[in-house]
Amino acid sequence: MKILMIEDNKSVSEMMSMFFQKENWDASFAYDGNEAVDMFNESADEWDMITLDLNLPGKDGMEVAKEIRKVSKTVPIIMLTARDTESDQVLGLEFGADDYVTKPFSPITLIARMKAIHRRNENIAEEVAKTSSEKTAEEDTEGFDINTGYFKLNSNTREAFLDGKEIPDLTPKEFDLLKTLSSKPKQVFSREQLLEQVWDYDYFGEERTVDAHIKKLRQKIEKVGPQVIETVWGVGYKFDDSGVKAD
Repeated sequence: MKILMIEDNKSVSEMMSMFFQKENWDASFAYDGNEAVDMFNESADEWDMITLDLNLPGKDGMEVAKEIRKVSKTVPIIMLTARDTESDQVLGLEFGADDYVTKPFSPITLIARMKAIHRRNENIAEEVAKTSSEKTAEEDTEGFDINTGYFKLNSNTREAFLDGKEIPDLTPKEFDLLKTLSSKPKQVFSREQLLEQVWDYDYFGEERTVDAHIKKLRQKIEKVGPQVIETVWGVGYKFDDSGVKAD
């Protein structure tokens, strides 16, 4: 992978550089927000992964994420933050981060997260390519691989519709989360299952990652229709659109 690590603490960067070298990854480092945006834009299509510190001089991590997302909607961003509050985590996701790791962190854990996200993205790309090349006459003529009547989802275009209205501005992880839940309506998924299936995490994952993404996903769903992601207290989440009444 080609990595851009945006981190103002040079000791952290030097430490992670050794771990990146061990993985044979090509890593570059930016130490303030303005430098980071410039470095990303110089070769925007070449980066495979961004790690982004929240507290940066020049331009903070939230603004850097926003600038990156103007150029690329898909490059994975893992936000590194010492702010261990739900509001900061949700705000980071809102600005385009795919995940967050709370400081101080274990380098091994960060490497595992990066591998999982990269592996997941490669699997999605392969799935889309396979679906595109193996379309049959039995498939939905409009290309929707999930179609309940009230809810439709197209993996090729990465679009989802509720009651005929497109759910806006879904991030890659929000789309994957929605696809996983809606692929088995009314089945309850635990947070651990969602971490494994959507993030490809095992014990490295944090359950709050799921909760933060669910919160943002629900906000976007509510812009177009009734809520279809339900909490099953003490267990997890499920998709249920049986209460939707089409116009």
